[in-house]
Amino acid sequence: MRMTLAETVARLRPVQTRPASSEARRSGAAPPGRAGQRVAGAFRGAIRRASTVTLVLYALALGAGIGLLTADYATRGGYPFGGVRVGAWTAWPKVGSLGADPYARAVNARRGEIPLTIGEGMLLTADQDDAGRALDAACTYAVAGVTPPARAWTVTVAGRGAREPGPAPMREGFTATEILRETDGRFVITLSPEVQSGNWLPMPRARGPVRLALRLYDTPVAASAGNLDRSAVPAITRGACAA
Repeated sequence: MRMTLAETVARLRPVQTRPASSEARRSGAAPPGRAGQRVAGAFRGAIRRASTVTLVLYALALGAGIGLLTADYATRGGYPFGGVRVGAWTAWPKVGSLGADPYARAVNARRGEIPLTIGEGMLLTADQDDAGRALDAACTYAVAGVTPPARAWTVTVAGRGAREPGPAPMREGFTATEILRETDGRFVITLSPEVQSGNWLPMPRARGPVRLALRLYDTPVAASAGNLDRSAVPAITRGACAA
């Protein structure tokens, strides 16, 4: 069978095909270049979201850490607020009341102490002498005078911070019934690392800061601590200090 010249030329022509992009568009598939861009964009978005989550978690952890550190610092020592200064002493009339601030409650919980309420008595503390110098276990002090009117009272000494290892001191305080007094009712307590005559109160540690606590029971001054005069509390005078 013979083919004409026109049929032969038509057979020799190259077959024209549609562009791949047109077929891809018709079939619904994305071109390779655009698919790569979408993957890269999704990857960048995931990184941004992960960075945001990490930043939020870091901020929360940092805030929690700072909060715990400040709370530990605020409750490690004495009560931070609500004190009334009377000479070398600080009266705390509200630490056991229903209106006690959260820091006072946290200090009580940390110490495991039950504070005195206004109807029961009042707590006074001292961590410095009458000259404003911090009480040091290496020094000798005279705690002399009288106490505000109360049915009973106690005075104790303790080291600030954790207790040092070793045996407990022979005595940590005096009560109103066992202390030796002068004829006029005044008393002198010698706070010293060395044995002293009379009312001797040994230091609770060899060196470092110490704190005195005077607790008045069934006292009328609990409701008016701001009116206490300096002469109504014992004076704290420093003597010699070990080298």
